[in-house]
Amino acid sequence: MKNNRFLPRFFMYTFLVIVCIGSIFPFYWMLSSATNYSVDIIKGRNFFGTALLHNFKTLLQNVNIGGAFWNSLRNTLVGTIVSLFVCSLAGYGFQVYRDKNKDLVMKILLLSMMVPFASIVVPLFKMFSTFKLLDTTTGFILPSISTAFLIFFFRQNSMSFPMEIVQAARVDGLSEFKIYLKIYIPVMFPTFAAAGIVTFMNNWNNYLWPLIIMRTQESQTMPLLLASMTAGYTTDYGALMLAVSICTLPTILLFVTQQKHFISGVIGSVK
Repeated sequence: MKNNRFLPRFFMYTFLVIVCIGSIFPFYWMLSSATNYSVDIIKGRNFFGTALLHNFKTLLQNVNIGGAFWNSLRNTLVGTIVSLFVCSLAGYGFQVYRDKNKDLVMKILLLSMMVPFASIVVPLFKMFSTFKLLDTTTGFILPSISTAFLIFFFRQNSMSFPMEIVQAARVDGLSEFKIYLKIYIPVMFPTFAAAGIVTFMNNWNNYLWPLIIMRTQESQTMPLLLASMTAGYTTDYGALMLAVSICTLPTILLFVTQQKHFISGVIGSVK
């Protein structure tokens, strides 16, 4: 009996170890490459080196990484906060208020997810150019303020929100907006954390839309900066890997600090 149990567990843990190594190795290779010279990276060196300061000086001399990091951070934070506010209000309204047409509206929203963003880029660019929103934070965040996925995500999680609390708050004289601020947001905080992580990562890694509307180096975001570092005749892979490492820090810190809430929010959406 012991042998019968040992073999399945052995193969299971062996498989898990292999998967973990395969998942962690690209991250390790990125960090180790950031400390090596470009020549060593091309040769396939996979160990930590002594070129970290050299790569950092090269990065500061050749590109405006501080400005690009600040542009990405500012645009992403503003876009995430506004998107969470708008989409959570919509999801809250879809669940709390009764209307015979709300299911039809939700179906139309879900159908809009089938439309690729690339198909609406040209009219969006013309509209934003007309209103002089190019190279602005407003132009960056407007297309992603309200997404069908986030609205659906909040609506699904709101199904577990106790309506008795809303009714009791209405009896006590609270307005609908105060119910949303003082009751809904604290109760649904794990959902906000999960949605915030997804929205932050999407905005931080957004490449196509900033490539179209951010036309000056002063308005470059981190994905655009990384792409520009590979556009020359030669590429300094050490500096590039250091820039990639810096670019991944905010998303890693956000996920590590909000991991428990993220898991709770995702499980709540499945329920």
